[in-house]
Amino acid sequence: MKKHHHTVIVLIRIFLGLIFFGAGMSKLYFEHNFPGVIGPVWLEERLAEHGLGFYARFIAGSQVVAGLMLLTQRFATLGAILTFPILLNIFMVTVSLQWQGTPYINAFLLMLNTWLLVYDYHKLKFILTDKPAELKSISLKRISLSADFIWLVAVTGILGSIPLSFVNLNMAWGLCVLMVLLIVWNQLRRKEENYRGERNIH
Repeated sequence: MKKHHHTVIVLIRIFLGLIFFGAGMSKLYFEHNFPGVIGPVWLEERLAEHGLGFYARFIAGSQVVAGLMLLTQRFATLGAILTFPILLNIFMVTVSLQWQGTPYINAFLLMLNTWLLVYDYHKLKFILTDKPAELKSISLKRISLSADFIWLVAVTGILGSIPLSFVNLNMAWGLCVLMVLLIVWNQLRRKEENYRGERNIH
């Protein structure tokens, strides 16, 4: 049962990750030439009328980074933390504007995001402690700094494909796909290393 629950959590992370990644990239790419499920892609144009164009790009960029964090699984908890306020704000905007149907969709996504946070409560519970002194002895250790570096390179490449899309759209798509494949390969490589390590222990 626990294994099936973990599988469901991974699928939710991938689902929300793809939604946020596509939503952000479709807002930022040249003439919005990037597949995205949720919008609106014209957010920057509308907010720019009120001098908030840069703010709109910040929102889109945050969606991209948060989505990638969910997709990688390595930083999924941080991704779930980042997506929660974004989704909550989107939900409140759609409710305030009295959009038909959209608030229900956002409420569903918000529920999935909450599920992820509840699942990772064992990681987040330390934020709520009344005795922070007890945590000073806990040191931050990353299992593989090389995997973190590869992820950072891939994210940088994906973000770099955005300005490239205004120069050459096909090259931008190619770079983005290549970097996404790099993230997938990095994740599979780490999974295989962990599996071999567990076999050696047994």
